[in-house]
Amino acid sequence: MQLRQAMASTISAAAATSSHQYLRLVVVVAAVWLMLLSDGEALSLDYYVQRCPKAEAAVAAAVKQAMATDKTVPAALLRMHFHDCFVRGCDGSVLLDSTSNSRAEKDGPPNASLHAFYVVDNAKRAVEALCPGVVSCADILALAARDAVALSGGPSWPVPVGRRDGRVSLASETTALPGPTASFEQLKQAFHGRGLSTKDLVVLSGGHTLGFAHCSSFQNRIQPASVDPALRPSFAVALRRACPPNNTSSAAGSALDSTSATFDNAYYRMLLDGRGLLSSDEALLTHPKTRAFVSLYAASQGTFFRDFVESMLRMSALNNVAGEVRANCRRVNNH
Repeated sequence: MQLRQAMASTISAAAATSSHQYLRLVVVVAAVWLMLLSDGEALSLDYYVQRCPKAEAAVAAAVKQAMATDKTVPAALLRMHFHDCFVRGCDGSVLLDSTSNSRAEKDGPPNASLHAFYVVDNAKRAVEALCPGVVSCADILALAARDAVALSGGPSWPVPVGRRDGRVSLASETTALPGPTASFEQLKQAFHGRGLSTKDLVVLSGGHTLGFAHCSSFQNRIQPASVDPALRPSFAVALRRACPPNNTSSAAGSALDSTSATFDNAYYRMLLDGRGLLSSDEALLTHPKTRAFVSLYAASQGTFFRDFVESMLRMSALNNVAGEVRANCRRVNNH
């Protein structure tokens, strides 16, 4: 309890601090989270300092190189990390390929649009060249998600590392992932079931400031006879134009917010303006508590950034300690 109170005090201080003190407070936040993981979970800020000191730089270089030619990479990596952590914890299980005996998570319906796995593959090859058999794929994905946010204009933070890679990946378990049409109660149940708060729900939904959604993710809101009244009429018209009822293009869709390549707080401002894209976004306005957080983050990008760091640290601590360090992120090691 005392450690949790210390965390709360640290976050309160972060919310009030000036920007030049931000990084120092983020380090403190990460350290407190590590203390909260004192039940044998081997996460540490310096886990690779001696084992593989250039690992983080190699991962960042792989992300930056991919972003130079593919603007969808940041959103893809952030979403991939989220989907990994919500099934079996942050153990890299989403990275495993299906086998002749089993369909893996990446082939489950909620993960059909996940992509940019090649970025993790490239980072893994670079790290293996430096220090074979040391850095887990789960850690690489956690680091890559952080770098994707930072390189898109968002905050950066020290990532606790030392995760192990899981050996089980089942498409059937991805049904627990909250989808684009989820209600507030469904979202809350999904987050609370993983030890994440209602505040975490609103903060992590802010990851929708990056990326693109296919028509199928929001077509339910723009049906000709039943346009969602929560949508601003002009926005609904624009969406109908991008996704007409007879659309057959698998590439059609809409950016999740007006600055979809930049990590900022535009997502929250658009949501309050009737321009939230998904039903699960709109659901955040249906409860007084979550609506208040939306308003807070719409008004203060700095507050959103600080709270996003806290929530990412909390989510990435959903760690499965049993496992291995895979030689190839797409398949388990042979024993």
